[in-house]
Amino acid sequence: MVNFSLFMILGCLIMIFCGLWSFISYHKHLLNSLLSLEFMMLGIFWMLSLQMSGVGSEIYFGLFFLTLVVCEGALGLSLLIMIVRSHGNDYFKSFSVLVC
Repeated sequence: MVNFSLFMILGCLIMIFCGLWSFISYHKHLLNSLLSLEFMMLGIFWMLSLQMSGVGSEIYFGLFFLTLVVCEGALGLSLLIMIVRSHGNDYFKSFSVLVC
């Protein structure tokens, strides 16, 4: 019988690669890119928690990782709000380096 944790790790890797694929292919809106980054971070956290549950003593590393993910999400959301207020939308085609 195949180990159940192997299927869980495979599910984590599928989540990470699906998030990476959506980050690369769906780049019309900034919000889609931010959501795919958060989906990748969720897959990485799931895999990290699976690996750390086997060890048992390194739960604080997972909390530190969650803190960094929340900070990344808050920074992305604040940039999205700033861009929507200044440009009126979140299309990547409307952004220009010359216009501030």
